[in-house]
Amino acid sequence: MDGSGEAKAKAPQDRLAEWLAEDMAAVNALIRERMASEHAPRIPQVTAHLIEAGGKRLRPMLTLAAARMLGYQGTDHRKLAATVEFIHTATLLHDDVVDESKRRRGRPTANLLWDNKSSVLVGDYLFSRSFQLMVETGNLRVLDILANASATIAEGEVLQLTAAQDLRTDEAIYLQVIRGKTAALFSAATEVGGVIAGAPEAEVRALFDYGDALGIAFQMVDDILDYGGQDAVIGKNTGDDFRERKLTLPVIKAVAKATAEERAFWHRVIEQGDQREGDLEMAMTILSRHGAIAAAREDAIAWAGRARAALDNLPAHQLRALLSDLADFVIERVL
Repeated sequence: MDGSGEAKAKAPQDRLAEWLAEDMAAVNALIRERMASEHAPRIPQVTAHLIEAGGKRLRPMLTLAAARMLGYQGTDHRKLAATVEFIHTATLLHDDVVDESKRRRGRPTANLLWDNKSSVLVGDYLFSRSFQLMVETGNLRVLDILANASATIAEGEVLQLTAAQDLRTDEAIYLQVIRGKTAALFSAATEVGGVIAGAPEAEVRALFDYGDALGIAFQMVDDILDYGGQDAVIGKNTGDDFRERKLTLPVIKAVAKATAEERAFWHRVIEQGDQREGDLEMAMTILSRHGAIAAAREDAIAWAGRARAALDNLPAHQLRALLSDLADFVIERVL
């Protein structure tokens, strides 16, 4: 196989990582430097467990790619990329406590290895570090975007607390939840890359639209995979969302078509939390009966299409092509 054929065989995020290798090396060095703590050694221990667990660094790469694609020649985009990764890691630490999760990225969660207090407090530390980094760029608009994203993420998580176990939750509320808890950081990551590059307003908006749609597709795919993905692929146990009584898109679609008997089942396992042997299998049977997984897949494909369409408003560039491929790759996991 020649070099070009070999490149095509690689996943888009791997090709993106190669293109941005110098920037990513600097970002990783910055992350290691800023997650250090002279007085509290547990901070780098907990942070390193998650940050160095093999995560793809997708969100910081989006920031780097957006800035480079629009001709940025400085180095502040690296601080913003590290900021985005710190915000993401902080939310993961907090999420695992809220969800009482035991696995993250195929490894035991920090709250399982240490305790909930450490996870929450180290998450708070990373949020503080992220704000220090973004302030260092001296760009007030960047600070506004990332501060708003942080608030939106928290808002989405709180909304999920009330909506996730309520059978009245519809697709509009679900979209509001995932736009908050997932897509907000994707769109902020791409948008600040354009802002720091001094891009025209139309291009900054296109980057926001791309990140928003990509993040929505990404979360929809994760929710679909929970009802049939391989543990190694999704980094958690299949059925975790069911066991945690989360009303995700496939279940919402099934509930909308439920018979009285099926609705009683969903009421028992989701709203009441009375889960018994064989209930996960029954849930998957009901999802299949109503074509809920296939319908959710079509929604994810449509959002990936929106992400690709947003890129049409940006100048031609190798990185633009890679970002388009990335939108396709996100949904390939459920095709």
